[in-house]
Amino acid sequence: MNTATVAVLFGGRSSEHSISSATAGGVLRAIDRDRYRVIPIGITRDGAYVLEDDDPGKFALDPAHLPEVLDNGTRIIWPDSARSRELRVRGADGTERSLGDVDVVFPILHGRFGEDGTIQGFLELLDLPYVGAGLLMSAIAMDKHTTKRILKAADVPVAPWWSVTRRDVEHDDELVRRRVRSLGLPVFVKPARAGSSVGVSKVADWSELDAALEAAWAEDDTALVEQAVIGREIECGVLAGRDGGDTRVSVAGEIILDGPDFYDFEAKYLGGAGAELVCPADLQPGELAEMQRVAARAFEAVGGEGLARVDFFYTGTEFIVNEVNTMPGFTPISMFPKCWIASGMTYEQLVSELIEMAHS
Repeated sequence: MNTATVAVLFGGRSSEHSISSATAGGVLRAIDRDRYRVIPIGITRDGAYVLEDDDPGKFALDPAHLPEVLDNGTRIIWPDSARSRELRVRGADGTERSLGDVDVVFPILHGRFGEDGTIQGFLELLDLPYVGAGLLMSAIAMDKHTTKRILKAADVPVAPWWSVTRRDVEHDDELVRRRVRSLGLPVFVKPARAGSSVGVSKVADWSELDAALEAAWAEDDTALVEQAVIGREIECGVLAGRDGGDTRVSVAGEIILDGPDFYDFEAKYLGGAGAELVCPADLQPGELAEMQRVAARAFEAVGGEGLARVDFFYTGTEFIVNEVNTMPGFTPISMFPKCWIASGMTYEQLVSELIEMAHS
């Protein structure tokens, strides 16, 4: 059987470097080696592309020591024009060798410089097919303010919000505070372009607002202040249709909190107490159908390419979209693969499906 070569990109310069590395561990373990030859390419926190070990265990998610890509002295040399798909590597000793032609790039990158259209644009310049959303959809979904505006225009329910920058506060602090206070308490403050709950705060008293804005601005120039929605936290996986077919939506998963104020970084990835992921979620057939309808509409509104995890607050009468994530985590405790596995697809089949749908 002829094998296709897949270059797996992970790590990166964003604050989600370790989560990307952990996701890569799961994907490296799951790729069907009878069908695909793998080139693991790590991106250090400084942005160096290095040839990594093809060792899933090296990137296991360990709360005591989060995985990361270290600079081993190698450097990946990308094709010198769109007429070539050959990857080369320069060793720490300066010698070069060919890694062969690459058929598909799998950018398992979360956050900025990976999930925001930057790596997608780079790969399009090289005319290399890649997994996931294209440049425009990636850029849209990465920016929560833009996503909300587009979803609202498409009649997809979203929570009321205001976007705030330092310049807004310096220009008219009173106006900013009046707008934000109109949302009522509590509110969530989050960076416009970040994920994994990094920089997110719940504000239960207005005296906490300034610190929450500073935490969000540490990740991005724009902070979102969102009205808190009382409801169940529901998530699902979405895949683009094959051969012109309909968008595919998984069963629902639910995050049940018993302790933390919200599903924060520790609860998501470090095994923090008080968060349970239940899949499939307890929804009536009509409720599940409505969630899947809204998820597909949200996915299609922002571009409808590749894959996404759509997050909701379910009030009992309405599914309100919280986020659309175009490169959700694949760690062993992540909701995206859990939802598809509960829908009848194995982890290995899911990874193969994504590679076969590669954007070109």
